[in-house]
Amino acid sequence: MEHWIAVYTKSRHEKVVYDQLTTKNIEAYLPTIRQKRKWSDRYKWVDVPLFRSYVFAKIPLKNSLFVLQTHGVHHIVKFKNNIATIPEEQINGIRRMIEGDYDPIPTDYFVLGDAVEVVGGPMSGMSGEVTRIDGEDRFVIKIDAIKHAISVHIDRKFLKPLGSSKHARPAV
Repeated sequence: MEHWIAVYTKSRHEKVVYDQLTTKNIEAYLPTIRQKRKWSDRYKWVDVPLFRSYVFAKIPLKNSLFVLQTHGVHHIVKFKNNIATIPEEQINGIRRMIEGDYDPIPTDYFVLGDAVEVVGGPMSGMSGEVTRIDGEDRFVIKIDAIKHAISVHIDRKFLKPLGSSKHARPAV
């Protein structure tokens, strides 16, 4: 049985890995979005990966070695020594979002208990913990620097994950 897996690539090797996997007859998916980039003398529209350093591959899990032996692959994402699989519906949802001309914007993934640092605004430099998620783009965090729990709403774009947290992160 085939499963979608997340393949972590070397920096800026997403397209190379995608091409290599398809050459090996492995079904691969590299979601890309169009962005306007500035060169020294002009602007140009380019396709960039939606998820930097990630390509998705659909394989039987026992064939993961064929993916690992692909030029540009760093590792396959695992949780607790098991290859992490992605449901087909999520891959299809990403495809529909991109093909439907939506404007997806990659953003950091936060869960309760994640340690974060504020990187913008008047609280820049303070660190805390995500204690509640109040809908889109807004968090209530606990500020460790003053050892008090206060509620403050901060846009997601001003938060950066810190080191390790209580929750599982992809294993190398």
